[in-house]
Amino acid sequence: MQDLTPRQIEILKAIIKEYSETSNPVGSEVIEKKYKLGISPATIRNEMVELAKKGYITKSYFSSGRIPSAKGFRFYIKNLLKPKELSTNEEVAYKNSIWDERREVHRLLSQSAKILSQRTGLLSLVATLNGDVYYAGAANIFSQPEFSNVNISRNLLHLLDEFDFWERLIKEFDKIEEQVRLLIGEDDFRDPVFSACAGVWGEFNGRKMKGIVGVIGSRRMYYEVIIPQIKYFSGLLEDILREENL
Repeated sequence: MQDLTPRQIEILKAIIKEYSETSNPVGSEVIEKKYKLGISPATIRNEMVELAKKGYITKSYFSSGRIPSAKGFRFYIKNLLKPKELSTNEEVAYKNSIWDERREVHRLLSQSAKILSQRTGLLSLVATLNGDVYYAGAANIFSQPEFSNVNISRNLLHLLDEFDFWERLIKEFDKIEEQVRLLIGEDDFRDPVFSACAGVWGEFNGRKMKGIVGVIGSRRMYYEVIIPQIKYFSGLLEDILREENL
């Protein structure tokens, strides 16, 4: 699969799982003891060196362990992720939570941001090419250790009001075929301060407007849960906007 051996893939999966659960850099001893891959710590270390050379993991500044890179997360999401699809009850709950606001677009989009933040536990944002930006759940980011860094959290909150950034992201959907767009790390956010951040975005096209809805948080977020929610919710918003001729 691409340039990784089956053993390297198993080690990368273990690193991502451990890092996502703990936020701590991952060492070979932890992988050997906890994930039972049937190989020695020395072999794991050698494979981790290879994974680092290929750009899938990076060395932490604060320990001898490794953390997944943006490239590592993208590989995992594209090739290994098993999405947890929404149940019928969850879909109905999403629809009912915004249905009463469907005839007033500003109330609809504002409520959508609020509901999405509540259901994901992340910072949510809705933006349109009309120049409207709605966000909710800013306090949620402070429950994640990455955002205890004042520089990261301050710059992220500042980004919420940078409409040019969100307008560019909306327009970039015209260039991709995927239903969901991922932003992971400094390259996607175009700023090294956001190296520990990630976002998941879906597009909606009404009859009179176009926009995105999504969430921002740590790049350790549970993509298998978040991605299906964004896919469903962006489609739901599009259906409602078109039905209401908005």
